[in-house]
Amino acid sequence: MKNKAIALLLAFISVSGMSKLSSQDPDVLNAIQTVVPFLTIAPDSRSGAMGDAGVATSPDIFSMHWNPSKFAFIDGKGGVGISYSPWLRNLVPDIDIAYLSGYSRIDSRQVISGSLLYSSLGDVVFTDEYGNMMQVFKANEFSIDVGYSRLFSEKFSGGTAFRFIYSNLTGGYYSGGEATKPGISFAADISGYYQTDATLFSKDALFAFGVNFANIGSKMSYSDSQTSDFIPMTLRLGTSGTIDLDNFNQLTLTIDLGKFLVPTPPVYNADMEIVAGKDPNVSVPVAIFRSFYDAPGGFKEEMREITYSFGTEYWYNNQFAIRAGYFHEHQTKGNRKYFTAGAGFKLKGFTIDFSYLMPRTNNHPLARTLRFSLSFDINSMRNVSSPT
Repeated sequence: MKNKAIALLLAFISVSGMSKLSSQDPDVLNAIQTVVPFLTIAPDSRSGAMGDAGVATSPDIFSMHWNPSKFAFIDGKGGVGISYSPWLRNLVPDIDIAYLSGYSRIDSRQVISGSLLYSSLGDVVFTDEYGNMMQVFKANEFSIDVGYSRLFSEKFSGGTAFRFIYSNLTGGYYSGGEATKPGISFAADISGYYQTDATLFSKDALFAFGVNFANIGSKMSYSDSQTSDFIPMTLRLGTSGTIDLDNFNQLTLTIDLGKFLVPTPPVYNADMEIVAGKDPNVSVPVAIFRSFYDAPGGFKEEMREITYSFGTEYWYNNQFAIRAGYFHEHQTKGNRKYFTAGAGFKLKGFTIDFSYLMPRTNNHPLARTLRFSLSFDINSMRNVSSPT
């Protein structure tokens, strides 16, 4: 296709880094900026239908993205899942995100897992100052994960995942007279998950709590002459409650809180001196600790940086699910606000899920787009295919 402004804009934002603010108005737009934002997108339809909540929901094959430690509680000996999400489909036809995830149980306490997240940004056409085509490049980004989860008790598990991140937005094309290069980073997730049985309104219930320090890793640069930028290091906290209404009906409510662990852009004066906030050019460990108190607007602005995901899931006979959710982000920090809905069908050996997003404010890249995920329980499929 012809020149794709969206992909070029992503490239220039990634190379140039953070913007410089000049106003101390606490209500001014001051969104946190990172490279490789595809790492923050919900890759699976189940969580995508529940307002992007998944830190403390019941374990599934797509747990790697939300909380790797959940794999230790998953039923089954192994499984694999695939998910597909069209991106900016209302504007361009060839931007999408695909996700492949799987796990294998070592023993009753240990599970290994892996995943591949691939984002295609379509064809980018580079032209000279006269508008003549010079190069066509298919921009792409991906991450490869390897994870390990372990039960430490009947109620608590821990997990970690190691991640390789690759982002090629320009294909080495010269920008401003300087050569660009693919961005590369190494990161890790550290997570925990706790669940306990309970009784609620004389019904059997299960309460769960989850935490995940995601994408803790090195900064990324797209040029030797540019300052490296932070990847989306994120703290996710969540809780969920599931109640068995009867032998056939089950209801889950969940909420996730999320916060970037990267610097908040400070306020600069006309001489580009910082007058509020902290210097964003710091190391990764310093950035993580400072992220809780570096906002130029103080505690009030720090609280605005928290995102909220609310989700609900209803299962009938453990075969049919209906889901809904809501995601909220403060208007000065990105203003993403949207409702989600979806459904799931579980048959012997595999599950298929769908999700749909309805933006409340600004248009969303996934607005009015149907996404789907398909997962397979390898052990169940073997039992189905084996003779009785």
